[in-house]
Amino acid sequence: MPITRPAPHPAGGRADETFGPSSVRLREHPREPKEVRLSEAPPPPTRTRPGGWLPLVLALAIAVPGALLGAGELLHAGVPELAPWLQAVLFGSAVIGAAFALAWAAEAAQLDVSASLAIGVLALIAVLPEYAVGFVFAWKGGNDVERYGASCVGPGGGESNCSLVLANMTGANRLLIGVGWALVVLIAWRRMRSSRRHHRGTLVATSGGETRRYGIRLPRSKAVEFSYLALAAAYCLTLPLKRTITLVDAVILVAIFVAYTLRISKAPASEPDLLGPSAAIGALSRRARRLTVAALFLFAAAVILLVAEHFAESLVSTGRELGVSEFFLVQWVAPIASEAPELLVAGLYAWQLKTSDALTALVSSKVNQWTLLVGTLPLVFAISSGSFHGLPIAPAQREEILLTAAQTVFALAILSDLGISVREALALFVLFAAQFPLRALIPESAYGIELISLSAMYLAFGLVLIVRHHRKLALRLRDGFRTPYSVLEPEASEQAEHEPARAGTS
Repeated sequence: MPITRPAPHPAGGRADETFGPSSVRLREHPREPKEVRLSEAPPPPTRTRPGGWLPLVLALAIAVPGALLGAGELLHAGVPELAPWLQAVLFGSAVIGAAFALAWAAEAAQLDVSASLAIGVLALIAVLPEYAVGFVFAWKGGNDVERYGASCVGPGGGESNCSLVLANMTGANRLLIGVGWALVVLIAWRRMRSSRRHHRGTLVATSGGETRRYGIRLPRSKAVEFSYLALAAAYCLTLPLKRTITLVDAVILVAIFVAYTLRISKAPASEPDLLGPSAAIGALSRRARRLTVAALFLFAAAVILLVAEHFAESLVSTGRELGVSEFFLVQWVAPIASEAPELLVAGLYAWQLKTSDALTALVSSKVNQWTLLVGTLPLVFAISSGSFHGLPIAPAQREEILLTAAQTVFALAILSDLGISVREALALFVLFAAQFPLRALIPESAYGIELISLSAMYLAFGLVLIVRHHRKLALRLRDGFRTPYSVLEPEASEQAEHEPARAGTS
């Protein structure tokens, strides 16, 4: 869950964060007021506030019971026999607590490392909880193929671990866009409506008094994230046509991630904008801050290693015991646990009207999931199975991957003008949520039709937007792949040249 920050405006404002028309470029008109940026309103405080440590303490506290239970299992210390659903709750809470600790520590660590190191290393650390669950199923799937053959199904039947790998991956990806992207727009829109009485001029109206469509607008430099996500999505559209995700696919997707990391490492350095526990950690002296960050990394990594496998197993056991689909639990419950910190952090930024920070964090995370996560799963599977066979894709999983890729295409088509309106955010959420009632209404023999239908809708809507915005799309791709950051962020680049390198903050 990498959280990248746009460079601060040299004048003190945040020129990149505008909750204004996302699809319509305003033209100056004598009867139409100019767009007023949120930076003109009193900015919300971002310094450490009393109680900033409390969320971190709570996160550590909810991680301890599951970690102790996992340690007891590892050491054969005679742990109590608990119902599978209770184990899932304890282990899932431990994953959530560890993920929050990692997120806050990774943010605070940006005060002490270079921009490229923060992007390349801390991003990987921050997504550890999400990857751990996927790697567990990939490893078990490889073992099953080695024992039972390409079917990946043991003598007990049920969902194969190979299919559960893809369930976790597709659920996490669809949740990020269908809930995450929509969430930050709707929270910011609601926040604006509630605060407009206190900040005059922060909404833009037409001369006739009608309110335009409001949404989040990103700065030009975010075309980089857009372009690499588009490249990954275009390649992943080919995966539903295959029987396996091979090591060749892994190499290509990881190469896209490496290229993306190298590209954004050239962005001008900027002071991280911390809040809550990360701000509290950042306010410590340099030595105390580094020790705290290192301790949180070690604690969270230990917790995740202790509980990841048990969490995955308890979800499957819960499904079998309660008669709930194992696939459903792994696809939605596990990603909710691992994505919760990221969604909460993005929601907090949206609530503070730091809309660019919120959406950029989620777009950047989507790039990582669609490249590094998808690319490393077949590698783990190959090591576990002791072969070069690719990760099997059953027909039902092809439909899941198709829907995930189609949703990404639609979201990118919306973002082709680097903005998402409230109406577009609602469309993302409604189409995401529609899969659940549709699955409940159709007979079991027809499962998969709703996924193909929704995929067709996503692709049709996306194609319409791509044709309509093809010129903007070409500009975004050119900016993303070729335009230097000195052009994309001229103010930040000029400021970075005149400021001495920051070796640390006390």
